[in-house]
This record gives sequence, structure tokens and C-alpha cells, in this order.
Amino acid sequence: MAPAEHSNADGPASTGASFITMPLRDVDGWVAAFDRREIPVLAATADALEDLRSNEDAVDAHLLAETMAADPLMTLKLLRHVAALRRGRDQADAETATEALVMLGITPFFRDFGPQPTVEQALAVQSEALLGLRQVLRRAHRAARFALAFAVHRHDHDATLIHEAALLHDFAELLLWAHAPALALAIARWQRTQPGLRSSEAQRTLLNVTLADLQQALMKAWCLPALLVQIADDHASHLAQVRNVQLAMRVARHSSRGWDNPALPDDIDAIADLLNMGTTPTLHLLHDVDH
Repeated sequence: MAPAEHSNADGPASTGASFITMPLRDVDGWVAAFDRREIPVLAATADALEDLRSNEDAVDAHLLAETMAADPLMTLKLLRHVAALRRGRDQADAETATEALVMLGITPFFRDFGPQPTVEQALAVQSEALLGLRQVLRRAHRAARFALAFAVHRHDHDATLIHEAALLHDFAELLLWAHAPALALAIARWQRTQPGLRSSEAQRTLLNVTLADLQQALMKAWCLPALLVQIADDHASHLAQVRNVQLAMRVARHSSRGWDNPALPDDIDAIADLLNMGTTPTLHLLHDVDH
């Protein structure tokens, strides 16, 4: 049985002394390092969960899922925990946070998840890293909104899962900011000084791994839902659901500082093709979703 997800005053999320400061050897090394560390969550999520804990009888799975819906780290933590509990059982995956909570139960949830360590605590003296994490989080929220809008337009029955996949798409980068802030900052600074540098090249040079490869390895090591893993696999772009998430991520990234990025016209054409819409209606849709 997986250990309870209680905060640990001596745990790695609570002290800067345990930050990863040097690149690890390979993907396996990074997976092992992240596997040993508790995932910190957003302070707003931690506070909201404590408020609900005080009135547990009034809480159901949908209310709990709504409470953590904006927090990819808490969503990841929940899915990882439930997958570990169910490992080896001949049962269907819990593909969304709501399904995971229904399978786990409200009382077991509060038993297994005590007061949560937060990224704000972990990065209390790392203000630049906390800003970097929040930028990734903002991009994830925008991408998730775009992905959901695309999925609804496509009448995809897995729209909720696609929203979740987009929200979680960059969770390895969030973990890097939380657990290895100096390395995350080094990548960000290098990319600022060399705008043409590809993210994957910077990551491979400074981390000995790309975050995309690390994330796929973590999802498989933590036995996350198979459909979620598939949707998050950028190598499977021939699948409409994967393309849905990819394009949502691309447009969120390219429009993060406004809608005049020269890469956006190609993104909009690709989204129009996915949605079987004209370019102008597609652009109107994107602006509607982003407001």
C-alpha cells in the first residue's frame, strides 16, 4: 500500500537544503529523485483542503475535485496516490480527479492527505523560482481552457480528461522549479540570452534529459491512467486528442506575451484544420476563450 501523503516537517519539500542542485545522470536518476520527494501543492489548495477537512460530512468527490481543479500539482499527487493503491488490481484506471476521489472515498482522502506542504513554503527564499513556477502554472491554465474549448467543439466524449491532460502537460517543469530551482533558473536564463535556443536542447545540456522524456517516464513509473499518458505523449500527434492538447499548449505558449508572435498564424491554421473551421472563426474562438 502506498504511504499516506502527509506533510513531513523534515521532508524535502520543506527545506531548501534538499534541493537538487546538480544534474542527475539520466532519466532513471531523475525519476528516482522525484519519486523520493513529496509533491508540494499550491498554498490556496492546501488552505481550501483544511477548510473542507473541518466539515468533512458536507464534502463529496465533486466538491473536492473542484477545490483542486486549478492545481495540477495536487491533481498529479492524487492520481499518483490512487494509482499506487490500485497497483496490481484488475480494475479500470481512475482517469480524472473526480473518478480518483470516488474510488478513494472522502474519509480515506482526508486520512491519507494531511496538511499539505506548499510550493510557497518550499520556495520561500527563491522568489525568482516561484515566479518561474507561476508562469508555467499560468500557461497550464490557459492551455487547459483552450484544450477544453477545442474538445467541446469536436464533441469529444473525453473533454474533461483532455482538459486535465493539458493542465498536467508540463508537470515535470513544475516539479523542476519546486525541487531543483537553481537548475530551472539556469535553463530559463540561458534561453533568455539565446532566444533561438530550443528548450529541449537547453534541458538536455543542463539536465542530461529533456522534460518531455522525464515526464513520460514519471507517468509510467507512477502508473498514471493509460489514456492520460497517451494523450500527453507528444510523439502520438497523429491522434486527434493528442493534437488537441499539443495545439492548446502551443497557442498558450506562443500567445503568453500577446497575440503578435510570428508563430501564431501557423498555430491558428493548424487549430482551424483540427476543428474544421475557417481561420477567422478560429481566431475569434481563441480570443473568446482567453477572456
